[in-house]
Amino acid sequence: MLRPPSPPRTPASLATWVQRRWQGAVLTTDPQRRRRLAAETLVLIGVIGVFDYLTGTNVSVFVFYCLPVVLGTAAQGWRFGLVVAVLCVATQVASDFASGAYYGNLAVSIWNAGIALGTFMVIVWLFATVLTLQQEMQERVRQRTSALVAEIAERERLEKSLLEVSERERSSIGRELHDDLGQHLTGTAFAGRVLEEKLQALRLAEEEDARKIVALIEEGIEKTRRLARGLVLPEIPQEGIVSSLSGLAAESSSQFHVDCEFRLEGQPPPVGAEAALQLLRIAQEAVTNALRHGRARRIVITLSHRPEGLELAIRDNGRGLPPLADRRPGLGLHIMAHRARTLGGEFSIEKAAAGGTLAVCRVPANPVSHER
Repeated sequence: MLRPPSPPRTPASLATWVQRRWQGAVLTTDPQRRRRLAAETLVLIGVIGVFDYLTGTNVSVFVFYCLPVVLGTAAQGWRFGLVVAVLCVATQVASDFASGAYYGNLAVSIWNAGIALGTFMVIVWLFATVLTLQQEMQERVRQRTSALVAEIAERERLEKSLLEVSERERSSIGRELHDDLGQHLTGTAFAGRVLEEKLQALRLAEEEDARKIVALIEEGIEKTRRLARGLVLPEIPQEGIVSSLSGLAAESSSQFHVDCEFRLEGQPPPVGAEAALQLLRIAQEAVTNALRHGRARRIVITLSHRPEGLELAIRDNGRGLPPLADRRPGLGLHIMAHRARTLGGEFSIEKAAAGGTLAVCRVPANPVSHER
């Protein structure tokens, strides 16, 4: 059984009630709810008719009849809106006659009813047009939103592919440096030693020059190995990200002759191999930036494990960030931020309170590398 809506006490509350019903009718696509709104429209006509009868002929309530016309049009479309308009005119005329209205000429009554019906029809046409435009706008918004979501997904897929290609190329270049160029330089150094020994046997003065050439080649071999180790990260050990970051700090201290320290706050976090690789790459890039651009002499890598998530912080005592006007975010910063996003986290870099630079990556408690 349909429960009739409680009649609003004031015109303002009546308008508010109809506004809520109008919004519900426009936004909903549920046929059952639309039928319920149509039934409430019919009940509202009766409520307004009773109100019209009680106020008599001295007070016009014509504007209130517009409300069910609007609501009916929103609920079931312009055809039902026309039916509601006819019912409203009939109810208004019946209420006037029931309250004692007298027209000496029947044509006057027909004229008034026709004017009222024409006004309601215009309202039906206007609101049906508004409703159609609003639905078209919502459909366009939905289509553009879907297109935007698809574009964002495609962009992130391309970024992920670019990251994977970059990782493969780095590993490929690192292996080429180690296996090809490194071996070539090693062979060249061996040939230089042979030449040095021959010159030494002949007691020629060029022996010292040969020794210097061999020393330079050996220095080139060591630089090549350092480059190869930087490009090709070792496999993540079973100990996880803690052991990897600790190894990065020790290797950076040994290679670049700086004070690089790793700190762990909290229990060792459970991090998968792929996520650990992303975090390790972020730390490696931040350390490289601190050495290359910041000229840092001390770097602290801190991994904090809290209930809300992991925080990887790389703090250095270098020159810090340049002024905002001269700051140009490089590709490395974009890649670090993208690596953080693939873990569902965020990356930021700022000037440290005690000088230098602070790079922070925050990720969920159990980060999993994924494409968002």
